[in-house]
Amino acid sequence: MDSRESSRLTAPLALRVAKGADSRQIADAIGAMWTDLELTLQPVFGRRGVAALFKRSLHRTASRHVWLEAAKVAGEEGVCGLPELQALFAAQPPAQALEAGGMLFMTFRELLTSLIGAQLTEQLLQAVWSPSSSAPAAQDPKP
Repeated sequence: MDSRESSRLTAPLALRVAKGADSRQIADAIGAMWTDLELTLQPVFGRRGVAALFKRSLHRTASRHVWLEAAKVAGEEGVCGLPELQALFAAQPPAQALEAGGMLFMTFRELLTSLIGAQLTEQLLQAVWSPSSSAPAAQDPKP
């Protein structure tokens, strides 16, 4: 993968991860982004719809990052829970965790775009893709 493709894949996640972050910090950022995605998309697609999109995205990403195959376990949604997924990312070297996490979200975005179109996808994901969506709200300075 060239550096341009790698940058494209990791862009939304990289905005939430400090330079030099370790694998645990990357896994935490992945968890926060996924939580934000669920909160944003469940009112539109329902819990099962979002889970189906995630499952397909995970399957497609695991074809390139084989260690993600461990996340595909039998269960209500057919994938492991968020804490188990984060543990898989935390067990990888930071560069690999960042690349696979970025690819997972970009695959999710591409799949969603194929279903509802680019404009609506961008509208729905705008807040999630921004670096501050899970950060505390900034306070106005006191006069």
